[in-house]
Amino acid sequence: MTIRTDNQIKLDDGYSLGYAEYGDPQGKPILYFHGCPGSRLDNNRPAVDEVASRLHARIIAPDRPGIGLSDYKPYTIISWTDIVTEFADKLGLGRFAVMGASSGGKFVAACAWKIPQRLTTAAIVSGNCPINLPGVKETLSKQDLQTRALANKAPWLFRLMFGKSARAMLKDPSIILSFFNGSESDRLTVARPDVKLAFEHIPVEAFRQGVRGVALDLKLEARPWGFALQDISMPVHVWHGEQDKLVPVEQGRIQAKTIPNAIARFFPNEGHTLGVNQAEDLIGTVVRY
Repeated sequence: MTIRTDNQIKLDDGYSLGYAEYGDPQGKPILYFHGCPGSRLDNNRPAVDEVASRLHARIIAPDRPGIGLSDYKPYTIISWTDIVTEFADKLGLGRFAVMGASSGGKFVAACAWKIPQRLTTAAIVSGNCPINLPGVKETLSKQDLQTRALANKAPWLFRLMFGKSARAMLKDPSIILSFFNGSESDRLTVARPDVKLAFEHIPVEAFRQGVRGVALDLKLEARPWGFALQDISMPVHVWHGEQDKLVPVEQGRIQAKTIPNAIARFFPNEGHTLGVNQAEDLIGTVVRY
């Protein structure tokens, strides 16, 4: 077993990308895309390392630009695939799996669309849908719609307002636990000592460099993604908890209906922390492909 959390690699354009590794160094490579706010440390728990090691999975979790140890630079959902390809090449990876949770799911979809030849499989866990798909806006609260509209139309004002929330979370990282009050499953999960400790580190790394990286991530989520889910040719696992209050399960169902070769599983007693509670099942599924 090994946990290496402070790795950096320099890309050809001179920017550094930070990443963490968990599990078996010789195992099947799985690139894990974190949520928002989130970072390479989202899975920094001994339980994840133990499961990944036992299942012979090498989980590699990069920080997106402007987050954690990764230098800030403008990027898009589609251009993230170019960063991923170069990153994988520099690590000596041939083919690899991609898995993303929550806001990380959009980057899984982009990889499945643009670089399917490099992927062994793709898995979206509790992921968001493109906001321009029919029915998606109806799943969002009034506050969520207002936040996305601000991030899309006035990103400078959004960064200014978002900075206040970021400073509050940095002052009291436990604030992020309140995001998970929507379902009993999530409340019980984040109350576990190991999960609580890991989640309280989320804002520390997400805002290590300020709010630009997280704000850009949210702005990308508030706009069309630049490709159509209908054009994804490879199979994509879509996993969602039916008790999810942060990203309603209806979004998972829309994804499953829209991606032509989706392999969908919906978990009746899980919320947004599905990936935490079902880590062994989900990692095991990815490893088998």
